[in-house]
This record gives sequence, C-alpha cells and structure tokens, in this order.
Amino acid sequence: MSRSNEIADSVFRTLDQYFRDLDGEKPSAIYDMVIRNVERPMLEFVLQQAKGNQTVAADMLGINRNTLRRKLTDYDLL
Repeated sequence: MSRSNEIADSVFRTLDQYFRDLDGEKPSAIYDMVIRNVERPMLEFVLQQAKGNQTVAADMLGINRNTLRRKLTDYDLL
C-alpha cells in the first residue's frame, strides 16, 4: 500500500468515527474541520524535516514560499 493510500485510509477511518460519534446530530463544516486538523501538523512536520528552511519546506510541499509563510502565520507557527 502506498503512503497516499495510507493517509486516505486514515482520513476515511477518522471521518467514519466522526460520523458515528455524531449520534444523529447534523454534521457541518466538515471540509474546514479536516483541512484545519491535517494542514497544521503537516506544516509543522515538513518544516521540521526541512530543518526550519522555509524554501526547502515549500518545495517539499509543492507550494510557493509566500503561500507557506502565509499558512505558517495563519497557524501561529512563525
């Protein structure tokens, strides 16, 4: 199994549990919830792997360095 499949499976299992835990309540803002809970730890981990080098981290993520800086600021990681 590839890493991307493992990540997708993890998200699927987590969402499955989330829906079971709702116990009849109506779900809302699922997209924002998932992105918020995945993006921050991903940014932290990649930045650690890049030893704090934002240019390297942005390259690893496949995003522009300015986009990375904005996201780091948004998550109070700077």
